[in-house]
Amino acid sequence: MSTLTYAVHDSMTMLRRNLKHAIRYPAVGFGAAMTPILMLLLFVYAFGDSIGAGMGGGRDAYLNYLTPGIIVMGVAAGSMSTSIAVCSDMTEGIINRFRTMNITRSSFMTGHVVGSVVQTMLSAVLVVGVALALGFRSGATPLEWLAAAGLLTAIAFAVTWLSTALGLISKTVESASNKPLLVQFLPFLGSAFVPAQSMSPGLRWFAEYQPFTPMTETLRGLLSGSAIGNAGWISLAWCVGITLVGYLWSRSLFNSNTKR
Repeated sequence: MSTLTYAVHDSMTMLRRNLKHAIRYPAVGFGAAMTPILMLLLFVYAFGDSIGAGMGGGRDAYLNYLTPGIIVMGVAAGSMSTSIAVCSDMTEGIINRFRTMNITRSSFMTGHVVGSVVQTMLSAVLVVGVALALGFRSGATPLEWLAAAGLLTAIAFAVTWLSTALGLISKTVESASNKPLLVQFLPFLGSAFVPAQSMSPGLRWFAEYQPFTPMTETLRGLLSGSAIGNAGWISLAWCVGITLVGYLWSRSLFNSNTKR
């Protein structure tokens, strides 16, 4: 077999390992889905009428506005949990055993990343299901739904590679759980809950130029069936940039950390 074939085979083995861990501990994946669902319920039923009225609509209109932001927030938060799993493997000695085996070195990280993306997308499906049950209605065509799924997968893939790097630089599982908090907080400072135009000038500037605002606006446009403008290309550029930074950083850290 070629080198690429070995790499794919080893990565699939590591993927099966991580998916088996997820099945064995379903509370971890379920918890990642519950946070955005609870945020959706809170903002729709506690603040939906007042915020929706301020935006020129009601609770139903605000639900349609809020749902894409909650989905993006859930994808980002779910992907960042990879740092804990990576740090746990690095500190428990299993990596030293992997290094004694005839396996591709990158397969460890690839298995974690792909496994996390699969779990994150399943959580996103659950969030969408709850939103539909609450009354969310989409004007998207099947092609736009497919594009929305592709965008969310790209976001999950990018943030997961960044999460992998944060797990590799962490010395303890506790620190690995704290480092991603800044990234998880970024969607709150974007257009997920209210339009950026309604914010104060300084916060509005930050919201408009941080990565999760164009991602949210792109998803919102796709799910509503409206134009997305340049937000789509900006979102993809952010995803590619974050992926490259996370991957190169992770590879450098993993190759340099011969023993933890």
